[in-house]
Amino acid sequence: MDDRILKYFLGELDNSERLQLLKLIDRDKTLKKEFMEMQNLFALTQLSAHPGDDETAKESYRIFTRRLQAKQRKLFLIKIGKIAAVALALIVSTVFATLLFTENFTRDKAFNTLCVPAGQRAQITLQDGTTVWLNAKSTLTYPSRFAGKERKVTLMGEAYFDVAKNPRKPFLVSTQNIQLKVLGTQFNVRDYPNADRSKVSLFEGSVEIDRGSKGALMLKPGEEVTMQEGNMSVSAIVNPNYFLWKDGIYSFDNESLLEILQKLQLYYDVTIKVEDPEIFNVRYTGKFRQSDGIDEILHIIRKIHHFDIKKDLENRIITLSK
Repeated sequence: MDDRILKYFLGELDNSERLQLLKLIDRDKTLKKEFMEMQNLFALTQLSAHPGDDETAKESYRIFTRRLQAKQRKLFLIKIGKIAAVALALIVSTVFATLLFTENFTRDKAFNTLCVPAGQRAQITLQDGTTVWLNAKSTLTYPSRFAGKERKVTLMGEAYFDVAKNPRKPFLVSTQNIQLKVLGTQFNVRDYPNADRSKVSLFEGSVEIDRGSKGALMLKPGEEVTMQEGNMSVSAIVNPNYFLWKDGIYSFDNESLLEILQKLQLYYDVTIKVEDPEIFNVRYTGKFRQSDGIDEILHIIRKIHHFDIKKDLENRIITLSK
């Protein structure tokens, strides 16, 4: 096993080293398999956690990591990996993605960071019972326990929230462009870095969006607000199937190829170049499984309107031409 994978889960890699390793894992099937085995083992140590068991859990994990570092580490991984895979299939059937958990300690709080690589997604239940689905290339930072008068998390990317109701402790979501407040509701937040627009879509309950000096904007179920170049516009949710992404399905409803390619670049961490601008004018409607991968998705799309596909695997560049 690559030593960097063990260091990854032991928290011995810095941010740049972790990102570099994730990119290598995304390209190398052998590394990905080893990473998933280690992830299974790590997740298995979390299954029996209960309030008040923190010290026991920490000591168990210390013993666990020492065993991994022993000379018989590979044999141990093979035996325990099989057990972990079965246990996870039965107990944690809703875990979808390669996850990165790190803890940053302050005086009285521990903050966790959950990162989802390109081409994957994740589901997590927070300490208060709130369930969060994270889309590809997204990061959620949240406290181990919600103390004080509010429950606050920070998001980079896209997430679907099903917030546990607690009128005495509002739930706050903070992104680079959005500050919103809820008590108990279901909504989707999309705010990727460098994206041309951000969006909040509401399904149940109510969401209050901070507009600074302009006051709060309240959304109703079935509405979404789009933020672009400092402006906000409210409309009805156009494509409810879009939010199937949390179930591993990408849905496009009468979208231009330009819009689709922008999403595919983000989801699969590739660069797509188009040599013939006329290709952008064609619109598509369809659904694809996330597991299909970008190659399969592009091959299906070109059956409707033909174009050639050239790939530069080393630089992760795909070129489309007529």
